[in-house]
Amino acid sequence: MFRHDLPAPEWFTADDSVLGVALVFPLQGPAGIFGPTCELCARLAAEEVNRDGGVLGRELRLVPVDGSGAPHEVAAQVEALVDLGVVQGVTGWHISSVRQALAPRVAHRVPYVYTALYEGGEDTAGVFLTSETPRDQLRPAMDLLAHERGLRRWFVVGNDYIWPRHTARSARAYARASGGRVAGEAYLPLGTHDFEPVLRRVERSDADAVLVLLVGSDAVRFNRAFAAYGLHARCLRLSTLMDENMLMASGPSATEDLYSTAGFFASLANRDTLDFHGQYAARYGVEAPALGSLGESCYEGVLLLAALLRRAGTLDVTAIGAAAGAVSYEGPRGLLHLRDAHVRQRIYLARADGLDFDVLTELDARP
Repeated sequence: MFRHDLPAPEWFTADDSVLGVALVFPLQGPAGIFGPTCELCARLAAEEVNRDGGVLGRELRLVPVDGSGAPHEVAAQVEALVDLGVVQGVTGWHISSVRQALAPRVAHRVPYVYTALYEGGEDTAGVFLTSETPRDQLRPAMDLLAHERGLRRWFVVGNDYIWPRHTARSARAYARASGGRVAGEAYLPLGTHDFEPVLRRVERSDADAVLVLLVGSDAVRFNRAFAAYGLHARCLRLSTLMDENMLMASGPSATEDLYSTAGFFASLANRDTLDFHGQYAARYGVEAPALGSLGESCYEGVLLLAALLRRAGTLDVTAIGAAAGAVSYEGPRGLLHLRDAHVRQRIYLARADGLDFDVLTELDARP
């Protein structure tokens, strides 16, 4: 973050030789657990872009903005950077409440690549999205688990904001379609520590599956409490937001019968992911934060933003949007294309296995 009462940092000036990109990612709060890998992955991508000649003849330079603050405050900071000519694009992982505050203020002025999985339905001109939505991520996962595990009663536990509540609405329909139902829902403030009241509700509901829609360290604390309460013996857990850093923080004893669905897992062993591992380790060393889907999304956010600008040949948002349908880029998930401002992608189902994920299958996303 920056403050108006302090001297401006060195990057806080407009420079025609530099293309500034606001990298909005969490530095603190529940999502701060994966903030470091988000920043490192984005910087790795920026270095790659610059080795390839930059963008529109300019060096791409990331300007970090803490995305964990109040949504209107984060949006105001990014808008100030746009006003001053310091940034000509925005990308990063941040929660949907921040996106909804930010998009109306900047997307008509600079391209905005949003990298977080989200609830679906974003159609603001100038916003482009790299990650998963419930239709392609949650629906096939719930269908498959209901069929193979005989699940009938789901309980939703989420943080109290847009993404969990809207995703739960979709989950109700998906549960009905597979012959089940959502037997209960609980929404908790970001930063919750006491999960015992919710766990009692899960126990009384006689649920056989819990859909976990908690962010970062909230999910870590929930997993530990869930296991300590003994519910792991009767309830499967499914999360659409569980990266390797969160898995390791939860610990093997707290993740029995925990499933995750995502477009990337670090344990995927193909040429593209192995190359990504090698680049990350060579740049940052073996002590770097674990790679995972959330950090990888920020890597892709930088690549997609560069691809959009190169294809359009201009910073004009209208021209960028007009050219977006022909844009593709190649990253840790292979060659990817845009359709209706969203990246088309493969989605996988994995099960926690100690400190890693065992990728079980690629999910069949229906049209």
